[in-house]
Amino acid sequence: MEIIDHFFEQHTNAKTQAEKVERLFKFAQYVERQVVLFDAIEDAAFTTVNNMDGAGSLKSLYNEAAFAGKTQALKNKLRRFRVRVVLTAHPTQFYPGSVLGIIHDMNEAISKNDFHTINLYIQQLGITPFFNKKQPTPFDEAVNLMWYLENILYHSIGNIYNFIQREIFDNQFDGDNPFIELGFWPGGDRDGNPYVNGATTLKVAQALRSAIIVCYYRDVRKLKRRLTFSGVDTMMHNLEEQLYENVFRPHVNNRISKEDLLQQLGNIRSLLVTNHHSLYLQRIDSLIHKVKIFGTHFAALDIRQDSRVHTQVLLELNTALQSNGKASILPDNYTSLSDDEKIACLSSLENNIDPVILPEGIAKETLESIYAIHAVQNMNGEAGCHRYIISNCQKAVNVIEVYALFRLCGWKTDNFTVDIIPLFETIDDLQEAENIMEFLYTLPLYKRHLLQRQYQQTMMLGFSDGTKDGGYLQANWSIYTAKENLTAISRKYDIKAKFFDGRGGPPSRGGGKTNKFYASLGNSIENEEIQLTVQGQTITSNFGTIQSSQYNLEQLLSAGLSNELFSDIRMQLSEHDRFLMEELGKISYEAYQSFKSHPLFLSYLQQFSPLNYYSKSNIASRPSKRGSSGGLRFEDLRAVPFVGSWSQLKQNVPGYFGVGTALQQMKERGLWEDVKAMFRNLLFFRTLIDNSMMSMLKSSFALTQYIKDDPQYGAIWELIKKEFDLTYQLVLELSDSTELMQDDKTGSASIQMRDKIVLPLLTIQQYAMHQLHKEDTPPEMKVVYEKLVTRSMFGIINAARNSA
Repeated sequence: MEIIDHFFEQHTNAKTQAEKVERLFKFAQYVERQVVLFDAIEDAAFTTVNNMDGAGSLKSLYNEAAFAGKTQALKNKLRRFRVRVVLTAHPTQFYPGSVLGIIHDMNEAISKNDFHTINLYIQQLGITPFFNKKQPTPFDEAVNLMWYLENILYHSIGNIYNFIQREIFDNQFDGDNPFIELGFWPGGDRDGNPYVNGATTLKVAQALRSAIIVCYYRDVRKLKRRLTFSGVDTMMHNLEEQLYENVFRPHVNNRISKEDLLQQLGNIRSLLVTNHHSLYLQRIDSLIHKVKIFGTHFAALDIRQDSRVHTQVLLELNTALQSNGKASILPDNYTSLSDDEKIACLSSLENNIDPVILPEGIAKETLESIYAIHAVQNMNGEAGCHRYIISNCQKAVNVIEVYALFRLCGWKTDNFTVDIIPLFETIDDLQEAENIMEFLYTLPLYKRHLLQRQYQQTMMLGFSDGTKDGGYLQANWSIYTAKENLTAISRKYDIKAKFFDGRGGPPSRGGGKTNKFYASLGNSIENEEIQLTVQGQTITSNFGTIQSSQYNLEQLLSAGLSNELFSDIRMQLSEHDRFLMEELGKISYEAYQSFKSHPLFLSYLQQFSPLNYYSKSNIASRPSKRGSSGGLRFEDLRAVPFVGSWSQLKQNVPGYFGVGTALQQMKERGLWEDVKAMFRNLLFFRTLIDNSMMSMLKSSFALTQYIKDDPQYGAIWELIKKEFDLTYQLVLELSDSTELMQDDKTGSASIQMRDKIVLPLLTIQQYAMHQLHKEDTPPEMKVVYEKLVTRSMFGIINAARNSA
């Protein structure tokens, strides 16, 4: 407050509060655009800062394998190993499509030192809106994310496939592994989002199909200019016309299928080889590779819903059937039955229920969504939509309820083309996961389902909610041990376990140096695929350009491949390491729970951070909390606004709280040298600490130091600062460093530059929140200050893109 009042007094002629606030909005606009300019500069410098063929690249891995005599082992692993990147619309970054386009174009102009064009783009940026006047729909979010599919990932994934085919397999790869797959949540993720329904899913699936056909159409038009040879020219012309019709008149003409495309391109290829000296063969092969990867679906739509909703749907469906004079599907006392009794009831259910018998609401929409999966598969093939994720999965009956709903919607046991994926999120759920899966593996009904799915089971593990529930160290260790236990139980029953990680952008939500996590997993964790969610600023930072996308995808692919290829020379967790990790996790969990149970914990966050304004910022289609109750309960609070609010306070509690206390207690117990040895030898633990350092480097208690003198909340501020200082001191000692992120000069410089750019915005936000809490602020000005708080959120979070 003093900083801003002093600034206006010394440097401006603004006298009235209205004039001051108008200036603050202008400053917010200016800082937002500074952030975009810096994004473009970093993108332009990407290949200078990063060695595209260095450690973690496929070229480096291939050379390493050749040197170790493991080239054949690498090929064998590549035949079955893949990475699945799932784009989500979680509100952790707020650039509209128009701004993304400017960043992309500006980075090209910057890399060429084209100052005239850069100047034009900066002017364009100055008058381009950055925020949504109304809340985006799920379809809006989908269209925004499709920009990355069409402009970046289509090209970078194609490049990677080409490299593997030509350089590693010497053009002899004949398998069906795409190496990298894309998943997509906008339009399918309806966990707590009342605006997503079956119609949305179908609309997004159609848009994805149109987007990939457009990509093929563009490639065919370019190829047509080269393939001008007798016979080939006619075939290319016919293919171009067919693709054109599929894009611009999709409902009039027959839909082209993946098989049709591959057959036509294969015929063209054969003619090139036979009659035309294989001229431009690599270019036609490149297009064939893309069709194999993306088909006509581009990215697979995942459907997600909370387990509690499925129980509600079954009960409402039962009531609707009774009201229509039809036989019940459940006994009247269903809710009071034991889980075994419920499963016995559910196991025999099958029907072909029309959702029209249900009134408008969640039950009808859930059934329509299940029917929509079938429609998408008919349109885009099974690859287009074949996964149903159960949030908040706490017991086996949650999985069987979903299975029963599919059977009630006409899905047959011997043609069940959907993977049912339980999502284990809280610390308790992670501990119970092994028992849940063993029960399912031995249940005859589910064993028949697994037979249909080639004895493969995907399980999702939630980093974001795990951290929110149990704190940073305990969440990560719980997920590690859950993966070990789930691997062991799956191997016992000859099931191939696949793990899908729900990761966010910042380290506290599973982000940070993600590839290092996958490279650090031992033999006791199944390593068949890497599957992870990517969202918000992580999408921009990792996949903002073709070069950065290719680099980061190769890093992930290489991490998973090298984990198995070179596991014999990597340090594995010893029993003593496990003891140390258990103790560290337990102590940090207790420290975090003690803080979380403080009576003012949530109100502190509401008072000083923008937590209450997430829902008013029009940044996402999904509400900022689960449930419709008026008050805010911790368990209903979503991980994104929870972590984001700590980030905007520059306190980043979820990324380190409890770590210092745990390290201190180990030191007091005489185990400090053991912990230091574990840090030196184990990449998993080192990565945990490195990512915690990143969270701490992004913290700045100077911003909120005034809270220290607050009679109500001062003690909480002191508590957080004390844990931060303790953690800061001990992680530096543990890593033999003199500063945070000492070994990552580039990442550290980026964070500090962005913090410098965004500091005025942070100051403005705290100022606006203080004015909101003042009793003498007029009601009409409170509305203005609310807008200033939400406006400042955009630039602050966009500036955190390097949290990836």
